[in-house]
Amino acid sequence: MANNKKGYTFTAYFENEVLRKRPYIQKEWCIRIIQNPIKVEKQETNRYRFWGIVEELDGRVLRVVTLEDQKTIHNAFPDRRFKP
Repeated sequence: MANNKKGYTFTAYFENEVLRKRPYIQKEWCIRIIQNPIKVEKQETNRYRFWGIVEELDGRVLRVVTLEDQKTIHNAFPDRRFKP
């Protein structure tokens, strides 16, 4: 897992797959969403979903998925189906 100076880490899946498939996603956006989400939801698999608006993506909603510690970022993608 890659370390981040703010105490957040990223799984190998995030580093190798998510950033490869969606190179426009910035790690700073993910951290910002976790710190100030518009919605948070616990998944059945001991993961957490965070949603936030990214102005740099034309105001689109990004979903960020973390592991149980809510500090290890595992996935992120634009969520076209998000309903507040």
